[in-house]
Amino acid sequence: MDLSLRQLEQAVSIRRQIDVLERRFAGLVGGGRATTSAGRKTGGGRRRRTMSAATRAKIAAAARRRWARVRGKRTAGGGGTKTRRRGRMSAAARKKLSDMMKARWAARRRAGK
Repeated sequence: MDLSLRQLEQAVSIRRQIDVLERRFAGLVGGGRATTSAGRKTGGGRRRRTMSAATRAKIAAAARRRWARVRGKRTAGGGGTKTRRRGRMSAAARKKLSDMMKARWAARRRAGK
């Protein structure tokens, strides 16, 4: 589709007229912002749905209540999982294991010679 310069200028002119008419139409109908062809392609011309502050606060409070309910069930049914730390080793136990491993590897080295 090869367009001459004149045809391209006409196409741009018509596109501008369409954009102006779309804006005027949206203003009459009450659609707020009009979407242009560029806005439709990128999705930038869509109106965002807004929520009042009161509604947002209600939703946040409901979410906090749900999370509190979930956390309450977990701590009551879990048998005190927060108080017991699993997988932790005292310094003395760690030193004892380290010494045992060093002795084992030293024995292997001696046996290999």
